[in-house]
Amino acid sequence: MSEIHHETVFFSGHVQGVGFRYTVLQVAREFDVTGYVANLGDGRVQLEAEGAAGEVDRFIRAVHDRMDGFIRKVERTARQRPPQFHGFGIR
Repeated sequence: MSEIHHETVFFSGHVQGVGFRYTVLQVAREFDVTGYVANLGDGRVQLEAEGAAGEVDRFIRAVHDRMDGFIRKVERTARQRPPQFHGFGIR
């Protein structure tokens, strides 16, 4: 099975209760990416994204640009792995 670029991103700051996940979902529709976005119990938002490396990078940068006023910190981890997602959703 072929591998695909995958990134796990954690956003910290005032990122819950401000429409962050819904905005990420809208931004995802503009890019050829799959994955999901979810609130975490510690106040962060987790984003899982797969696709071509450049497309995933542009997607994450677009999310950051749209929600910049709410984000204090971004932690990104990238790797290659077999695809695991179909479509993009909110969890």
